[in-house]
Amino acid sequence: MTNIKFGTDGWRAVVGKDFNAENVAIVSKAIGKYVFDNYGIYKTIIIGYDPRNMAKEFSMQCAEILRDLGFKVLYSDKVLPTPVLAYNAKLLDACAIMFTASHNPPEYLGIKFIPDYAGPATSEITDEIVSNFEQEFNAHLKGKLIVTDFSNNYFKCIKEVIDFAKIKDGVNNFHILFDGLYAASIGYFDKLLSMHNIKYDCIHMYHDTNFGGGMPEPKPQFMGEMIEYIKKHKNYVGFANDGDSDRFGVVNENGEYVTPNEIIAILLMHLKKNKKYSGKLVKTVGGSLMLDIIAEKLGVEVIETPVGFKHVGEAMRKYNPIIAGEESGGLSIQGHIPEKDGILANLLVLEAMAYEGKSLVQLQKELHEFVGCTFINTRVDKKLENVEEVKPVLEKFKALENIADQNIIKKDYKDGVKLYLEDEKTWILVRPSGTEPLLRIYIESDSQEKIDEIKKNVL
Repeated sequence: MTNIKFGTDGWRAVVGKDFNAENVAIVSKAIGKYVFDNYGIYKTIIIGYDPRNMAKEFSMQCAEILRDLGFKVLYSDKVLPTPVLAYNAKLLDACAIMFTASHNPPEYLGIKFIPDYAGPATSEITDEIVSNFEQEFNAHLKGKLIVTDFSNNYFKCIKEVIDFAKIKDGVNNFHILFDGLYAASIGYFDKLLSMHNIKYDCIHMYHDTNFGGGMPEPKPQFMGEMIEYIKKHKNYVGFANDGDSDRFGVVNENGEYVTPNEIIAILLMHLKKNKKYSGKLVKTVGGSLMLDIIAEKLGVEVIETPVGFKHVGEAMRKYNPIIAGEESGGLSIQGHIPEKDGILANLLVLEAMAYEGKSLVQLQKELHEFVGCTFINTRVDKKLENVEEVKPVLEKFKALENIADQNIIKKDYKDGVKLYLEDEKTWILVRPSGTEPLLRIYIESDSQEKIDEIKKNVL
């Protein structure tokens, strides 16, 4: 057995190296033992896969192993997004296994375990799975493997959440461009629009294990063709998802990338005003201060978690918030699954535009006016020689009393070290990566000059 490590969202490794048949068998059996020990042999296990190289083959290997261990296994009949599988885990009261490496480079594949609560497995769960490596169990039962279409259950759910009639009326004021990015949302986001006779244009609409030579990540550097198209055509708003479609990417009518923080803020306002949702906002410690300001103005309590959707999802299960999201492009809403859903996120943006009868650019403008300023965010990764250096560097940040001629007025240690500065518009978060000798340094302020000055002081 080679080194198998579960990170913030499952186990990921390079196909043909650590991600091989031997290790997939070890992880599959360990998950089977976890389900057997905690739920019993009659707990259904559902399995899906994204478009990555060998995802179908390895997921079928996993399905056959679990069937032979005595489980009833429902196996996806096609490529599907993580949120589709997660929703079916909730609906069918099943545990789920998703073969995906999300937004990682094309050579990677991964295994993500989703318990029946339909969100990311917590550390306690993945620790137990790891402790099961190479342990045996025998249910002395004959299992079965059933190929299943999971899409219709999800489509029915989304129809109940999204006002497609409103979107259809609203598209007279704007056009939709969907960049499939060769990812799992092809056949799902576009199909939901087509099912409701909503017109759209699209590019990159086929599954490619190499993701067109780019990265399966809906960020500006990987959505260049969509951005150029929007800049050359009038009143287009663009949407994309990552490899397994749990993250979203949105481009406004000017061809500008709209940050996840802005999207979460716009949707919080939309859900509260137009759909009369009530409750809290869940954000991570790396989320924008803009969200705190908006929530305060709307009378919404903020719950802040460590970075990572497993923490966000756990808070969702506890508080049932209006919306929960993270700055890296994942969100979900009240009544839905406690898992990132990039397809739902994109549809909610269309719904917000339709309800307000405004362009996305206008919604952004109103958002910044409501907040009173525009926040700028950046993240820098600082490489260290070894993991032993991480703790001393964090201790150094903990001891700081001022940065860039500003006093530090508050410190937070829920995830690394977060320092709030005296202008009340600037903060810096330093947290270890968890998988390599690397520090992730997040900085937010209301001016680029302040950010540049802080970088000089801390890098």
